[in-house]
Amino acid sequence: MRQRVDGIRGFLRSLLIYAGPWRQPGLRRLYAPLVRPGMTVFDIGAHLGDRTQAFAGLGAAVIALEPQPQLQRYLAWRVRGLSAVTVLGQAVGASPGHASLAMSPRHPTLATLSSAWRRDIGGRNAAFAQVNWEASIDVEVTTLDALIARFGIPGFCKIDVEGHEAAILEGLSQPLPALSLEFVAGGEAIAERCLARLNALGDYEFNVVAGEARRFEWHQWMGPAAVQAWIRQNANRVGSGDLYARLIDGEPIE
Repeated sequence: MRQRVDGIRGFLRSLLIYAGPWRQPGLRRLYAPLVRPGMTVFDIGAHLGDRTQAFAGLGAAVIALEPQPQLQRYLAWRVRGLSAVTVLGQAVGASPGHASLAMSPRHPTLATLSSAWRRDIGGRNAAFAQVNWEASIDVEVTTLDALIARFGIPGFCKIDVEGHEAAILEGLSQPLPALSLEFVAGGEAIAERCLARLNALGDYEFNVVAGEARRFEWHQWMGPAAVQAWIRQNANRVGSGDLYARLIDGEPIE
């Protein structure tokens, strides 16, 4: 009973933070240089769908993946009138199969497939110190390569999966035109693994967004050394954010 009450309270708190319509103008301005009408976008870890809604508002065909049943139901309801959005209840990882998804009822936007991240992040980041991973479910896991085989190469891919980002990139065998990955303080090593994997796949340039700022830190996109140094120097200050990457030799993005 307590877990159910915690889940309801956590869900309502997340709605107040992430579901407000006032978030949409800023999100669309942020993504407008990267997302074009008719483009396919993958939203991996769609959560409450604020990014999914922004991508669809920019004219993209969105494949939104959210394995938490409560959030998946809300997401499907939220985008019920958007025919260009497909909602899937799968997680994404290095290989297809099934895995245990750890969840925190008090923090329903937090869920992870990474047992190492769940074990260690509370000691490295005070914001996670009180997060109790009290629930878990078995979820189907697909890969980026499998999604590409089904839906085509996305022009943009957003990944927000609580410490599982590097594992997702292991399931990708070709460069994507542009993508974003969440980073958090205490998980800098995961961001560095993501940088290394992206650089192995293609010639990328990078930018960052600090926290929920909805604006890029730099007017010019930078090389991997610059973004790695920025994350090392600023992750503790900003707490979390998103690393953005785009192919240098891909289709130009104005």
